[in-house]
Amino acid sequence: MNGMYYVGLDVHKRTIAVCVKTAAGQVVDQRTLKARRSDLREWAASMPGPWIGGLEATLFTGWVYDTLAPLAQSLKVGHPAMMRAIGASKKKNDRLDALKVADLVRCDLLPECYMASREWRDLRRALRYRNFLVQQATRLKNKTAGLLMECGIEYEKTKLHGRRYFTQLLKDLGKIEDTPYELRQMLAFDHGMARLFAKAQRRVVDRLTKDERLRARVERLQTIRGVGQILALTWALEVGEPQRLGSIRKAISYCGLCSAQRESAGKNARGPISKQRNKHLQWALIEAAKIAPHWNERLKAVYERELARSNRNQATLAVARKLVAWLLAVDKGGKPFQERATADAPAASVGADSKTGA
Repeated sequence: MNGMYYVGLDVHKRTIAVCVKTAAGQVVDQRTLKARRSDLREWAASMPGPWIGGLEATLFTGWVYDTLAPLAQSLKVGHPAMMRAIGASKKKNDRLDALKVADLVRCDLLPECYMASREWRDLRRALRYRNFLVQQATRLKNKTAGLLMECGIEYEKTKLHGRRYFTQLLKDLGKIEDTPYELRQMLAFDHGMARLFAKAQRRVVDRLTKDERLRARVERLQTIRGVGQILALTWALEVGEPQRLGSIRKAISYCGLCSAQRESAGKNARGPISKQRNKHLQWALIEAAKIAPHWNERLKAVYERELARSNRNQATLAVARKLVAWLLAVDKGGKPFQERATADAPAASVGADSKTGA
């Protein structure tokens, strides 16, 4: 390993700072490259020997990793929060950051995080964009209702976003003399865009559920009564390889369903729900936990038991944690869900229907 070189990369939007060190810690090369694939390949080709690299996980990590991974003996992606804790310093710039990353790689201290394959990241990006479309459609629907309330116009809440009712509402507004013309234009625009976003997100979901790489896994996860398409897709794409989570506790922590722990001098304090989590998976699980008890008697019992000694938020979290345990068991086992029989409830049938949209 004496001929091995250790590379630290500090990646930004337009530039990439590079630091190359030997096993003894001697700096061989330190430069700044333009953030382009051609420049990275040219630099990698100029390396004097085999090398191991490391970089921090950022928005730009994906394409840099895909470009350099085939050219390196090993390329590692570091956990941003842990790297900041290890490499904290009073002085900070791109060259120093690259140097610190090189040292972490050289000393085998880089806090490595999971890096999904390119194909998996492409599918995950599509699902996250679908969630973005749903959020935008919801904002437009809320804006439509807000405009009507602002002008004192009565409407039926449950029918407002239906095409027939909304069309008739616009016609009725046109007959009222003091109704601003701009109001009707804004309402029509919001309604049209909301419908457009809704159609687009449905196309994305249909494409993902029909993908051969996901179909069997998603169908298997949906055998849990109360788990629908979106939760199953989110779990599969955000988790990737279920074996990496290790245990239910680690899975719950990864999903952001437990509080931060601070223990010192024999005193143990629990804070609010930790922000260090997969926010996409946390959102899907919380939303599913709100409606899953309506479809699953076991989850309903978990909710009611926790509600009796706490509040609704804690009860929802308890249901979400139970869902994590079941999802992890099904995903690791590779078999459809089959609930164990207890004294007060019979075993659930394999392949139970899961009709919730969560």
